[in-house]
Amino acid sequence: MATKKKKKKKQAPRVFLTPDQKVAIRLILGLLLLAITILVTASLISYIFTWKADYSIKSNPEVWRDYVSTQNVCGKVGYFISDFLIAKLFGVGAYCVPFFLAALTVGCFRIRKVNLLRCFFLCLMGAIVISLVASYIAGFWNVFVLSTGAGGSYGYFANKWLCSAVGSLGAGMIIGLLFILWLVLCSNKVALVIDDFIFRTFHRVPRVKPAEAAAPDVEEDDLGESITEEDIPDDPMPVVSEPVEEVPAVEEDADVIDLGGDAPVADDPASEVVITVEKGGYDPDANMEEDDMAHLYNPRLDLSQYEFPSVSLLDDYKDKWYEISMDEMERNKNRIVHTLGSYKIRVESISAKKGPTVTLYKIRLAEGTRIAQVKRLEEDIAMSLAAKGVRVLVLEGAIGIEVANEKPSVVPLKMILNSPQYRDKSTSMELPVALGITVTNEPFFLDLARMPHLLVAGATGMGKSVGLNAIIASLLYAKHPSEMKFVMVDPKKVELDFYQALEKHFLAALPDADEVIITDTTKVVHTLRSLCSEMDARYDLLRDAGVRKITEYNEKFLNRKLNPLKGHKYLPYIVVVIDEFADLLMTAGREVEEPIARLAQKARAVGIHLVIATQRPTTDVITGTIKANFNSRIAFKVNSGVDSKTIIDASGAQRLIGRGDMLVLYPGSDIVRVQCAMIDTPEIERITKFIGKQRGYSHVFWLPEYVDENDADAGGNATNLTKRDALFEEAAKILVQTQQGSTSMLQRKLNLGYNRAGRLMDQLEAAGIVGPSNGSKSRDVLVTDFDTLDRIIEALDHQ
Repeated sequence: MATKKKKKKKQAPRVFLTPDQKVAIRLILGLLLLAITILVTASLISYIFTWKADYSIKSNPEVWRDYVSTQNVCGKVGYFISDFLIAKLFGVGAYCVPFFLAALTVGCFRIRKVNLLRCFFLCLMGAIVISLVASYIAGFWNVFVLSTGAGGSYGYFANKWLCSAVGSLGAGMIIGLLFILWLVLCSNKVALVIDDFIFRTFHRVPRVKPAEAAAPDVEEDDLGESITEEDIPDDPMPVVSEPVEEVPAVEEDADVIDLGGDAPVADDPASEVVITVEKGGYDPDANMEEDDMAHLYNPRLDLSQYEFPSVSLLDDYKDKWYEISMDEMERNKNRIVHTLGSYKIRVESISAKKGPTVTLYKIRLAEGTRIAQVKRLEEDIAMSLAAKGVRVLVLEGAIGIEVANEKPSVVPLKMILNSPQYRDKSTSMELPVALGITVTNEPFFLDLARMPHLLVAGATGMGKSVGLNAIIASLLYAKHPSEMKFVMVDPKKVELDFYQALEKHFLAALPDADEVIITDTTKVVHTLRSLCSEMDARYDLLRDAGVRKITEYNEKFLNRKLNPLKGHKYLPYIVVVIDEFADLLMTAGREVEEPIARLAQKARAVGIHLVIATQRPTTDVITGTIKANFNSRIAFKVNSGVDSKTIIDASGAQRLIGRGDMLVLYPGSDIVRVQCAMIDTPEIERITKFIGKQRGYSHVFWLPEYVDENDADAGGNATNLTKRDALFEEAAKILVQTQQGSTSMLQRKLNLGYNRAGRLMDQLEAAGIVGPSNGSKSRDVLVTDFDTLDRIIEALDHQ
């Protein structure tokens, strides 16, 4: 014991600054930098007009006497600063210096996040390059506005050396390249503008002749989707129409913008685009020599004028944000120490981290104290603190006790979307989701594409619906309608009804669906099985493209290395949101669980992700199959520890305080306590109204049509040519055009399930259009031209 006391005496006193002292120092430093920035800027500007009048004071030995005056607005100090920066150094390039000083000021005041190293490099490079440019121009035209020229001493001597080394022409080229390089480093848009200028100057971009005056101008992109001329922006990397052969069959799920009015029809020669392609299609490994193949395909051109919703549509809830007082924290600290001391558990140190609704008290215990002793006292600590939401957890080298604040704050979604952390990290995420703020006051967000599916559960009224809305709103703020679609299932019929307005922008449904927000249990089963067909079709596309996941496939498609005429298309992410999973299981049972489990197991790689929620977190709802395939889970407050273990495999959710307080479990991390971001009904209505009033697609994103395998007529229609499939003629034209009798191709082209595509192939065989099955090889196509096909179909119609 004596040894331990000696060690304690030798401990060095703490010299760390308190948070308040750090704020004060930062404020003083910021004000000082602001004053310096204003002084330097004003003196440099004044120097332009007063340097001749003040030039003589440099040789005056009594310059600092009060009777010696200067014309510079910042006096003698201002003159000497500006003279040093301009005349002796960089000339007009010295005006980059105030930008760096301003960046230091902004960073000190935390107005926005500033990369000071990058800013310093760009300002220094700008001063040098502008000095060289000014000196070169001034020397070339024999114009000297300063004693050493417009580029200052540095620019004058550096330019003189360059001219002697490589001549005036070589020096001009080098200086020009340095200037362009500096502009490109300052902004990527400069590179895009230069690239666009070169492309438009040296390449001839083909344009389609305008249609009749009453109809809008139309041009076809690579997927055969119609867009109006006014919708095509001055894009620095424009999408160029590729000459390909006219395709008589159009894919069912092609998203075509509703042009409004009378759009030109295919038979109109003024609006017809003649398309030709060399046999064999695109070669992914071939060099793209065509002008129009040298630029990326842009899926956003479908809705080029789409505007992302602004965060101003969200509320800030400033009146519902409360700061925990120092008195409350001290009181809780003393109670924790007293409670642990009554059980002979000695505390060496205790610190607190404030959160919006919960404060984390980090406790270092005396050596030899077992963690289990503290864990057993969880109830006693909660009773002594007389607070809700007390939870004991193990931290690195310490014990953490979370205690609910007396006044819990509301965390607005607006604050998280505006945070610098979100702006920095969301760019690297495919499907960024802003969930809330942790107990250490840090924004918390995840990438749904990496989770890759999410289970949300909790008792009624604990914030589950708000959490779902926060997830959906985060994705709406991050993705363009061409990049993501929602499939929404709402058995309650009221929770997701607000999103009806997104029908022609973000929603996906079956072609025969009466409602885009699915409420009927039978339609839910059909939709889930249709998504399974979509998943299988996407895997076929990935296999044909020689890639393993959707990001690689879309990258290849954007680089025009995949042929749309072979069924390839840009694949948007599909997010399936199911609001009340327990209700579906009660009404449909295994019919629902089986396709959900199948999608959860395989759909990640092809961009289909599930978010399911339930207010009944019991083992008959969250079964072993569901838990095995949903590694990412969110637990709101539940009624018992058993329910908590059912959701996140650990106790603790029963000790939450409700009102959006939640525990998040996701792969690669421990359970994290988060206060869910708040988004209320009026905010959702404003967002959906803002998006819904914009120009959208002509229909929802169509999923593959689902045909019930138990349909009594399904077997009889397989070879009954009097009851041909509705897509019989279109399928026949595709086979005749491609001369490939492949069932999988019909699946891709027409977005069909395997069973329906197989029945179509049997009918085509019965009609004499394709030959019999040839094992693993494609069937032979017996009809080689459309005239013969038309005669066969006409004969079938008269039967």
